[in-house]
This record gives sequence, structure tokens and C-alpha cells, in this order.
Amino acid sequence: MRTAKKRRIQNKTDYKARLILLKGRKPRIVVRKTNKYITAQYVISEESKDKVLIGVSSKDLLKYSWEQDHAGSLKSITAGYLTGLLLGTKIKTKEEVILDMGLIRNIKKSRIYSVLNGLVDAGIKINHNKSVFPDEKRIKGEHLKNKVNFEKVKENILKEKK
Repeated sequence: MRTAKKRRIQNKTDYKARLILLKGRKPRIVVRKTNKYITAQYVISEESKDKVLIGVSSKDLLKYSWEQDHAGSLKSITAGYLTGLLLGTKIKTKEEVILDMGLIRNIKKSRIYSVLNGLVDAGIKINHNKSVFPDEKRIKGEHLKNKVNFEKVKENILKEKK
């Protein structure tokens, strides 16, 4: 009988899915969400060892005019989109990448797909279906009482790209 792997028991790694991703030999965008933030990393694998080339967090949005009053909403759909856009502007390569969501549930129009939407809008080649993206109103935060300065933050991120 095979011994169960420690990270699988702890619900941290799905080894079957990881093997499929590694066999693809393409760079990955790894997206994770925590209790406070959304993180996204551009990762390549060499001999089954992951190497993070670029990493951003939704906490970085504070440097791009995200209001401190809205710091509690750095895990929202809006913050996810802007985090994806920020990572997409920092990636210089033009090759196709794969989205790695890990053990996060695959739910349409969720925060993870808002990150994917930001990456696509930044010009990253990634296989996707637009039907899973959140609505434009939710991305801009128009449904909230206290609206986030979405356009200003987006403008500051795109300014840095140039």
C-alpha cells in the first residue's frame, strides 16, 4: 500500500493536476486567495522545481492609488481584476501561459476569473472562455455603496507599462 503524500492529506496539492500542468511545459499563472489578499505569480517549472519570476499581490494596489479606506476590500472582484492587470503588465514574454488555480473551487464569475480577465486585458495569451468572466459592473465596483477609484488605479497601472 502506498503512503499518502503529506501535502495531499493537508489539502495543499493535487498531484494529478500538478503532473498534467508540468507535462504541458508552459509557464503558469498561479493564483491564490487568502483571507485578506489575492496573489498572482508568473511561474516556470524546471525539472519539477517551480521558479517564481514575477509575483504580485492585491496589497500592491495601495501603491497605485487604491484608497486606504478600501484596504479591507483587497480580495474583491475589483481588486482581483486590477491584480491580474498589474501582473499582465509586468510579464514581458509573449508565449502562451496556463492558469493554475490549485485547489480553489472552479466557480464562474468569481474572483479568480476576475484575475484571469485582468490578465487577458493586459494582453497575455491564455486559453479562456469569456462566459466565466464577472460582469463589467462588478469589475468596476459599481454595485458597491462605497465605490473604489477603479479608473484611477487602472490608469496608474497602465501608465507604468509604458
